[in-house]
Order: sequence, then C-alpha cells, then structure tokens
Amino acid sequence: MRVMVTGGTGFLGYHTVQALLAAGHEVSLLVRSVDKMLRLFGDDRIGQVTRGDLNDKNRVLRALDGCDAVVHSAAMVSTSTHDADTIFKTNLEGTKLVIGEALDKQVEQVIHVSSVTALFDPEASRLDENSPPGPGISRSGYGRSKIACEIFARELQKQGEPVHITYPASIIGPDDPGLTEPHRGLIALLQGLLFVMPSGNQYVDVRDIARVHCLLLEQQPPAGRFPLGGTYLPWRDHARFLSKLTGRRLLSIPMPAALSLLTGRFTDRLARYLPFELPVTEEGMRYATGWVPVDNRHVEEKLDFSFRPLDETMRDTITWLNRAGHLPDRLAGKLAAA
Repeated sequence: MRVMVTGGTGFLGYHTVQALLAAGHEVSLLVRSVDKMLRLFGDDRIGQVTRGDLNDKNRVLRALDGCDAVVHSAAMVSTSTHDADTIFKTNLEGTKLVIGEALDKQVEQVIHVSSVTALFDPEASRLDENSPPGPGISRSGYGRSKIACEIFARELQKQGEPVHITYPASIIGPDDPGLTEPHRGLIALLQGLLFVMPSGNQYVDVRDIARVHCLLLEQQPPAGRFPLGGTYLPWRDHARFLSKLTGRRLLSIPMPAALSLLTGRFTDRLARYLPFELPVTEEGMRYATGWVPVDNRHVEEKLDFSFRPLDETMRDTITWLNRAGHLPDRLAGKLAAA
C-alpha cells in the first residue's frame, strides 16, 4: 500500500513509518522539516515528501495524492496552559482537514491516533473500546483537542466511514527523535526518589503501537476503536521494578493525592512566568493519582496480537536514554552502555 503519514518525524510517527517500510509499504510524509526527515530516514526510503502544515489544504492534498491509506498521528502535545487555545485549534482543524480530505479521496482506510486522555474518566473502573469520550477534566489545549477530535472521528464511524481510532497510554521505548513527556518522567523517576501516589501508570511500547497500525491496515478489520494500554504498574511498585532493572537502590515515599494536586497547581501558576515547561502540572497529577486501567483485550483478540513485557520495554528504553546522552551512567545503573 501507499500510506500517507502525518507526524512521521515524531516518536510514534517515526516508528510507524519504520514498521510500514519494513513490511514493504510505500510511505508519503507531510512534514514541517525536510531536514529532520532526511536525518531520520535518509533521502531514498520515503516515496514522497511534502513540506507543509496540517492546516494547509493544498499541501495535505499533495501528500494524499495516490495514497491508499492514512495514519494521522500529528498533534501539538503539551499539558501546559501556555498557548492552550492555539493547540486546541491546530489539532482539531488539522484532524478535520486531513481525515476529511482523505475520505473525500476515497482512501481505503484511515487510522486516527487518539489518546487514552480522550477517554479518561476518573469515575470509571476501566477504559475499553466501549468507553464514551471523557468528561473533559483537562484545561490544556491538548487534552481538550483530543476529546473534540474523538467526537469528530466517532461521528465519521457512525456514518460508516473506514476510520479506525487507536488510544495509546504512556508511550515509551527506544529511538525517540526528540524526548517525550513520558521519557522525561522516567528520567525523573530514576533520580532515585519516587513518590508513591494513589493509582499508577500504564506504559505501552511504541514499537507495539506501530505494529498494531500495520496490522490494522493489512488485516482490514471493520472500522473500530482500539485501546492500547500496554502494562499497568502501580506507583507503589515502581521503585522495586526499576531497582531490579538498574541494580540501583531507589527509595519511595508516600504522597497523598491532595498534596500531588496542590503541587501541580502551584507549578502551573509558576509556569506562567517561566519560558519553559515544568515536568509537573495539575492535569498531569490528576491522571497520575486517578489513573483508570485500560483494557487491551479488544485489540489482542481482534488482531491476534500480544504486547511485549514491560521489563523488556523499560530495559530497552533506559538503555537507549543512556546511549543517547539523556541519562547518565549513574542513573542507568547496570543498563549503562559503558
């Protein structure tokens, strides 16, 4: 197939492109930076490259030319309240344009990469393919845009359009062209002192998501919704789990949910006066202290797929972070490249 991919130079998009190429498919990319694309893929692996933004109709149409399918993974990602309205508008309008034009061109399949945040409901006992769009606890443009895009994509499904929706949890893994929030969070955890909050976090390997995207395009099941939670790890088990992997002694102390939220609220106010994002936000603390486990059974049964073990994902991630210079040897422990 010839597959148009948005966000192909981002973490998830990059791995999806690699998986598509490895499976023998041709790729058309819509990118903002051709130089970055060339650094990642070289000058002879991508069938067509179009430089442009999601909101440029002519560029989107050029990238879609001759394509059989679309994987839409591009989005402005941030839980900060900085530029929230711009992020919301860019993500929603870009999604409507890319998917709308793809369907007008009668592509065979569209994969819209959503997020667990689009389903997040702190009152739910679990999240699965039948979960409704979340009640919207987010004040960030990213969180609100994901819910708005979710409503748009579901309406297309109701109309019988060939649109799949995938919902990754916290994406980690090796070979990130940048450094995502989950990776920065993992680096913070490996500093040696972990706060034990209520609930936990759910990690999914980026390579598993990329494989699911390939399977959806190749097996062509009926259009549906596919939560990709990976593995749930309670906060109380993080220190023991990471200690076993790195051979280091990591300490943990209890942190009540109320204190976590208060810390996030304080950093949000402080962030207004800083030119950079802080690693802790109130929204992030709401997810961290009230995480609802994501059920993977639908994608596992529908595509005959199994997620790789969390220790393999974490080992590969920490080794890569160290090798890439993001994590010093002393924090990587026995996984240090040296």
